[in-house]
Amino acid sequence: MHTFTSQEYFQQLIEGCVIPTTEQGVQQIWQLLAICLGCRVLWRLSLPTCLKHLSTVAGGFYCLYHFFQLQMIWVVLLSLLCYLVLFLCRHSSHRGVFLSITILIYLLMGEMHMVDTASWHKMRGAQMIVAMKAISLGFDLDRGVLLTVPSPVAFMGYIYFVGTVIFGPWISFSSYLQAVESRKMSFSWFIKVIFSMGSSLFCLIISTCVAPYLFSYFIPIYGDQLLRRKKRKARGVVIRWLRAYENAVSFHFSNYFVGFISETTATLSGAGFTDEKDHIRWDLVVSKPLNVELPRSMVEVVTSWNLPMSHWLNSYVFRSSLTLGTFPAIIVTYAASALLHGLSFHLAAILLSLGFITYVEHVLRKRLSSIFSACILSKRCPPACSHQYKMQNPLVWAVNLAFGILALFHLAYLGCLFDVDADDSVEEQGYGMSHTIAKWSELNWASHWVTFGCWVFYRLIR
Repeated sequence: MHTFTSQEYFQQLIEGCVIPTTEQGVQQIWQLLAICLGCRVLWRLSLPTCLKHLSTVAGGFYCLYHFFQLQMIWVVLLSLLCYLVLFLCRHSSHRGVFLSITILIYLLMGEMHMVDTASWHKMRGAQMIVAMKAISLGFDLDRGVLLTVPSPVAFMGYIYFVGTVIFGPWISFSSYLQAVESRKMSFSWFIKVIFSMGSSLFCLIISTCVAPYLFSYFIPIYGDQLLRRKKRKARGVVIRWLRAYENAVSFHFSNYFVGFISETTATLSGAGFTDEKDHIRWDLVVSKPLNVELPRSMVEVVTSWNLPMSHWLNSYVFRSSLTLGTFPAIIVTYAASALLHGLSFHLAAILLSLGFITYVEHVLRKRLSSIFSACILSKRCPPACSHQYKMQNPLVWAVNLAFGILALFHLAYLGCLFDVDADDSVEEQGYGMSHTIAKWSELNWASHWVTFGCWVFYRLIR
C-alpha cells in the first residue's frame, strides 16, 4: 500500500485494508465476547455465589490460554503470589505496601530473568490488570473500605473476571461483586455493548488504514513524494512533524481500540453500571478520544487517556505519596505507571516527560489564572467559579486555544516514538534507548525545550 498513488490507494482502501482489518479484529476477539456473554447468562441463574466465582475463573483461564497459550502460567503465578502475600499479611495495616513491593519485584524479575522479552511484553497488559487489582484490594483493606480478606475463590474470581482479564479495564472488588450479582439484560445494556464494539472497530480501522497515511492521501500535504523516497530520510522539518503526528494519531486510535474493547467485554459481562433509584445506567467510559485529539490541556489528555487507570493512580499512588509534596507525588505516580507498563525505555521516557510537562503546565496556568482572574486553568472551571473573566471572553478563549495547540505539539512529539513503519519484531521487543534518542533528536528535543521555557517563565512570574 505504501507504493500506491492516491487514486490507487482509495481504490484499494476498502478491500485491501478496511475489510481485512475488521475481519482480523473480530476473529481475534469473538471467543472472548462469547465467553463474556455466556458468563453473563449463567450468572442470571440462581446459582451459589461460589459457583459464579468459579465460572469466571474458568472463563478467565480459557481466555488467557486463548491469547497467551502456556505463557499464561506467569499471570497465574502472579495472582497466586498476590493472594499468598495478602493471606500472610492479613493482620497487618500495610497490606497495600507489601503487595506493591512484591509485585514490583516479580515484574522486574520477569522483565530481566524469567521470560524472554517478546513473550513477556505480550502478557504485559494482563499482568498490569492483575497487579492493579491486587494492589487496590490491599489498600482498600488497609483503609477499611473492605472489612475482611476475600476468600480464595472470590479473590481469584476478581482477578480472572472474564470481562477484564485480557484488555481491562481495572474495576474495584465491589464492582466485581455487583457484576457477579448480574443485573437484568436490558435494551440499554445491549445498545451500550453494540456502541462500544462498533467504536472499537472504527478506531482499529482509523489506526491501521487512515492515520499512517493522513497527510499523504487524506489531507495530501506532501502527497506521495515521501513514499517514493522511503529509503531516504525526510529532511524537511514540516514533513518530520507531519510524520510524527501521523505516528501519534495511529497510536492514539490503537489505544482507543483497546479502550472500547475493554468497555465491550466489561459491559457484556455485567460490569460498568451506575445503580440509580429507578433504573440502571450502563455508563462505563474508558477513554475520551475527543479530549485527547482536541485537548484543552495535557492534564486533560492524561486523565482522558484511560479513565479507570487514571482513577487508580490517583487513588492508590498519588494520594498515598502526597506527603512527599505535590511535584514528588506526580513523579512517583508517573514512575509507578512506567513500572506497570514494563521496563521499556521509550514508555518510561514518555511517561516521565509527561510528568514534567503536566506539572509545568498546571502551575503555569494556575499562576496566570490567578494574575488575570481568568478561566484558563488546566481543568475546566465550574460555572460558578470566582474568576472575573469567564470562558465566553474572547481573550480567555484564545489563551485556552493556544494551550490546546501546545498540547497537540507535545502529543505529536511524544507520539513520534511509536513508529508505524517499524517491524513487528521491534515492537514486540520494545523500542530501545537509541530509537528514542534518534526520534527526539530529529525533532530537536523541541517539546522538552518548550517545557523548560515554560518553567522558566513560571518562575519569573511566580
